[in-house]
Amino acid sequence: MLGVAVLAGLLAVPVACSSGPVRRPDGGEGLLAVGASAPDFAAVTASGEPIRLSSLRGHPVVAYFYPKDGTPGCTKEACAFRNAWKRYEAAHVGVIGISSDSDARHRKFMKEHELPFPLAADENNAIARSYGVKTLLGMDARVTFLIDKEGKVAKVWQDVDPGVHATEVVAAAETLP
Repeated sequence: MLGVAVLAGLLAVPVACSSGPVRRPDGGEGLLAVGASAPDFAAVTASGEPIRLSSLRGHPVVAYFYPKDGTPGCTKEACAFRNAWKRYEAAHVGVIGISSDSDARHRKFMKEHELPFPLAADENNAIARSYGVKTLLGMDARVTFLIDKEGKVAKVWQDVDPGVHATEVVAAAETLP
């Protein structure tokens, strides 16, 4: 019984601390709005090669934030993007997953699930803050940004269903000019 009370107390504290919008480094609050410039960041491929968001300009890019490698929902979401990868390739849309996990953990997760897209290690949650994504206990909320070929936010999804979200995103990306 004491364990349940302690767990309930621990879960209540972060929720109270995470209320209100995130203050971004650009001075704004909350999630980046449609039309905002997407902040640049670096990611790593499964082979350990670095890649920057800005290097992908000229094509739409999906930047999806998720809590943690290897958890059921995050694995389901990553695998859904992987399973829709041919459609993303055909539409010339890049995908980058972002969480607070380390590069080493990301490489293991990419290899284990044969992910064809890079993951960005955001260990200090700086990328999440720059996009206005809330964090809880150091883990990012599940939020996806579709970034157009000019580097502007074209669409934002919050609280997504990880199993079907990848097909919703690619459908939206296919409509971009």
